[in-house]
Amino acid sequence: MSTIQHSGLQPGTSLFRRIISDSRSLGILLLLCTFLSLVLTNIKGIGTLYYNFWHLEIPGFHHLHLPHSIIHFINDALMTLFFFHVAIDIKKEVTTGELSSPSRMMFPSISALFGVAFPALIFITFTSGTVFTNGWAIPTATDIAFTLGIISLLGKAVPHSMKVFLTALAIIDDLCAILIIAVFYGTGLYFMWLAGVAAIAVIIFLINRYFHHKSVYIVTTVLALSMWYCMYRSGIHASFAGVILAFILPISKMPAFEKRLSLPVNFFIVPLFALANTSIFITPAAVAGLTSPLSIGIILGLLIGKPLGIAFAVYLMVKLRLVRLTNIRWSQFIGVGILAGIGFTMSIFVSNLSFPEEKMWMDIAKLSVLIASVSAMIVGYVWLKAIPRDEDEV
Repeated sequence: MSTIQHSGLQPGTSLFRRIISDSRSLGILLLLCTFLSLVLTNIKGIGTLYYNFWHLEIPGFHHLHLPHSIIHFINDALMTLFFFHVAIDIKKEVTTGELSSPSRMMFPSISALFGVAFPALIFITFTSGTVFTNGWAIPTATDIAFTLGIISLLGKAVPHSMKVFLTALAIIDDLCAILIIAVFYGTGLYFMWLAGVAAIAVIIFLINRYFHHKSVYIVTTVLALSMWYCMYRSGIHASFAGVILAFILPISKMPAFEKRLSLPVNFFIVPLFALANTSIFITPAAVAGLTSPLSIGIILGLLIGKPLGIAFAVYLMVKLRLVRLTNIRWSQFIGVGILAGIGFTMSIFVSNLSFPEEKMWMDIAKLSVLIASVSAMIVGYVWLKAIPRDEDEV
């Protein structure tokens, strides 16, 4: 999830600017959108109309081989901008930020990898031998908007170093999720279209490296749309085109793109994604499905697997003397690990890809993600707030 920084604003800054600059705003907006979507879907007489709206066909798109329903257009086209924005954050941190050196990158990277592996192992343990195994990646993701929003609410209860650690971990976690989606959740590969992606990527790279006219931005936009279309036809999920674009553009051009994208991505595309993808009918069958291996694997993966994996990684690195920590409490790492179990956007996105033909399983997966994410918010907040000040340090 792309970050919203709580920047130092001037006293005269408008209320609107203060709201969109606050790291808590997107998390609150997503919660409201999710709640609204669930309520509307389950109101008799309105719910079916609301659900069907998102699945309306867009005239002509099917013949053009484009995402041809509203929800598919949001997930396959608009969310490409979300992934582009996420990838800008990753590239920025890797080149000039908290992940810009091997020593800085190692600690959150290994923690993030363990935080991805443990939930997947827990999910596979509970779903082994069932029809749900394709959803193994659902509980591996962390939603950075919600985690940073909760951290902001905690204020001084969490030291700055832990906030930096959590931000870096969530960014690497996003990269892992992007790679998992690209490698494991595509369809059959079409190499002609992949060759088109590669050719356009090279052209974009060369144009932005050697030309500096204002028209380059327009040309890049047109070529990026062409690259997205080739990616959409290639069998790899179309959103990966946004990641490629972020990594081939010069770092000097990142601020301009980030400035243009932050507002529409954070306050239009992601809320729209939440409204469309949490239109879930809470039926007796869906509620009964919360006791299924699918649901248990997701909930335990996010709530138990995330903190267990992250805390175990930290423990190993300390014992092997790979890192040296001071003024940090073990219980804070566990609390941060619990907050990392807020899957939300990425987990819902992977739920769509895991069971595209099985609506009931998809709805059970999404409900499980929502239950686990809200639980992680509450438990993580209470846990970190309750840590005594005089606890022994690492």
